[in-house]
Amino acid sequence: MAPAVLSTLATEIIIPVCAVIGIVFSLLQWALVSRVKLTPDRNNTSNKNGYDDYLIEEEEGVNDHNVVLKCAEIQNAISEGATSFLFTEYQYVGIFMVVFAILIFLFLGSVEGFSTKSQKCTYDVTMLCKPALATAAFSTIAFLLGAITSIISGFLGMKIATYANARTTLEARKGVGKAFVTAFRSGAVMGFLLAANGLLVLYIAINLFKLYYGDDWEGLFEAITGYGLGGSSMALFGRVGGGIYTKAADVGADLVGKVERNIPEDDPRNPAVIADNVGDNVGDIAGMGSDLFGSYAESSCAALVVASISSFGIEHNFTAMCYPLLVSSIGILVCLITTLFATDFLEIKVVDEIQTALKRQLIISTVLMTIGVAIVSFIGLPTSFTIFNFGVQKVVYNWQLFLCVCVGLWAGLIIGFVTEYYTSNAYSPVQDVADSCRTGAATNVIFGLALGYKSVIIPIFAIAISIFVSFSFAAMYGIAVAALGMLSTIATGLAIDAYGPISDNAGGIAEMAGMSHRIRERTDALDAAGNTTAAIGKGFAIGSAALVSLALFGAFVSRAGIEKVDVLTPKVFIGLIVGAMLPYWFSAMTMKSVGSAALKMVEEVRRQFNTIPGLMEGLAKPDYTTCVKISTDASIKEMIPPGALVMLTPLIVGTFFGVETLSGVLAGALVSGVQVAISASNTGGAWDNAKKYIEAGASEHARTLGPKGSEPHKAAVIGDTIGDPLKDTSGPSLNILIKLMAVESLVFAPFFAAHGGLLFKLL
Repeated sequence: MAPAVLSTLATEIIIPVCAVIGIVFSLLQWALVSRVKLTPDRNNTSNKNGYDDYLIEEEEGVNDHNVVLKCAEIQNAISEGATSFLFTEYQYVGIFMVVFAILIFLFLGSVEGFSTKSQKCTYDVTMLCKPALATAAFSTIAFLLGAITSIISGFLGMKIATYANARTTLEARKGVGKAFVTAFRSGAVMGFLLAANGLLVLYIAINLFKLYYGDDWEGLFEAITGYGLGGSSMALFGRVGGGIYTKAADVGADLVGKVERNIPEDDPRNPAVIADNVGDNVGDIAGMGSDLFGSYAESSCAALVVASISSFGIEHNFTAMCYPLLVSSIGILVCLITTLFATDFLEIKVVDEIQTALKRQLIISTVLMTIGVAIVSFIGLPTSFTIFNFGVQKVVYNWQLFLCVCVGLWAGLIIGFVTEYYTSNAYSPVQDVADSCRTGAATNVIFGLALGYKSVIIPIFAIAISIFVSFSFAAMYGIAVAALGMLSTIATGLAIDAYGPISDNAGGIAEMAGMSHRIRERTDALDAAGNTTAAIGKGFAIGSAALVSLALFGAFVSRAGIEKVDVLTPKVFIGLIVGAMLPYWFSAMTMKSVGSAALKMVEEVRRQFNTIPGLMEGLAKPDYTTCVKISTDASIKEMIPPGALVMLTPLIVGTFFGVETLSGVLAGALVSGVQVAISASNTGGAWDNAKKYIEAGASEHARTLGPKGSEPHKAAVIGDTIGDPLKDTSGPSLNILIKLMAVESLVFAPFFAAHGGLLFKLL
């Protein structure tokens, strides 16, 4: 077995250096976005917003000074609303974090009765490992580290998004290309900060834990799994809470504003308009940032746990052990080059080029990443090594591991393109949904649901092939690195994803500031492309969640000492059928929460239209604050039951029914959750873009269905409103459900293996 070319010292330098490069690059992008000024320059009329550029206002005679001030005022209101909501949410989540950290310590500490003596290692009983109490303490620390990093990731994302939205609006006066670059750069700030912070914190944690654990790598990486659990548990509350907030406001604003009052989207007369724009930032940005950070942390932890009991860990080969982190490091460099193609190398001149530019990002990052992974695999791994495979060591070659990562990477691209095909209004599926609006909302709903179910087929085959190939080559480690491959271009994926809500907000600000209809057309074009990219981002998140949870499931089965998961045994089968039901129970809770919050919002918006004199005429200002409060209160209250369902299920099942039933629950939730999540996200995305297709009226077919306010358009708005909780609350939260239950089971596996199955012991 030839050793890796890369030395331990080189590995110890490369990983933190790549993370720091990512942070520096994101700060550079932030500085470039900051050059767009939100204060009108009275003295120097030739220098508009920091650049010498021709503005639409000059042609149309609109007062530039007032427009800039109005944009700054609206941006401030959105930023304040988002910050206050997140602080309220984090207070509740902070309490949960402390309580759950205590639970982790008590459960894991009790495995050996809080003994401080060294214990026999789980996988090699001839060796002595650190006490269970140490694993309990370090798992708790890792959990808190993951949770705090996840919260910071979401908060920073929200801050840059609210910083950039008005700047994107102002840049739209100079052309669609300038606005695109501003929105995309802002997304890149979030993407690179999150990818680099996640990598750096994990790397520092491993090195600090090593000071105590020394050569006990099995115990070290078992404790590190708490990092993934912390990241995902915060993501769950961020996604569910943010999703309920944004959709309650969106549904309320659309139903009363567009359908009943026939006023445009984001009209300043609509009382729910600020809450709607705040929601884009807390749900689609902060929630999504925490979600993808959780996936990244878990796939890294799953790979590290399996590697620690393979030849990498047994022989203490630090470079090979850090292979998942090296893949992520090279991913940051690849995404950096890819981003420059969108912002510097290729300029967008017309609206039609936006979608192509975003697609190009996916293709370039995937191709470059394939080359990057090849380099890392051949210099960072020995030519052959062994991987733990349910009790036996399987011989694997470095080229096989390279193929495992590539399978995940390219499966992600396929899922992205299939998602785009089913949710973009440039293709026939969404156009068919739009066409069905001719006969009313009912046929629109039927077509949309059918589209969602159909869109599941190819992604599931892509995931299935990835699982088969990667497991055949490198067992559960192969599946973990395939998930990591799918997430290796996370910085670009997040930049594309965050771009959508920023553009959406930019359009809202343009409408509220009373800017020219030509500017609104530009921001709408940016937003329509952003809608599709958001759906692509959700596709990535769901696909990677399926692979991550399967890898975590494999690690759990090994750690819990289950020899095989036999579906024909009653213990496993009851778990399987209950697990398959959980995504439906969870979706029911989140959908109902959005519905009841939207009901209050609709009543409040109607009340204001009916009781505030001069509101419809634009002579009086609506009470935005009450609507923001309705969304905040509803989301904080309603996020607790779905969160409790996900967090308590593994604890209850493992403690009372044992590890075999729990393995069934995890498998059932994974299999049904992936299908429901993909169909929900794509159905909602298709309805949204069918509505935008009619509103834009870009083709002859679209013009026959419009204009805004026509019967087909009203039917499309109803479809979009039904799809809102599907694509932004239930769908994206389900991928957290499947991976969070798996990582939680893995963290608590020592306790379940020692003391679980109380009910069956009594029988």
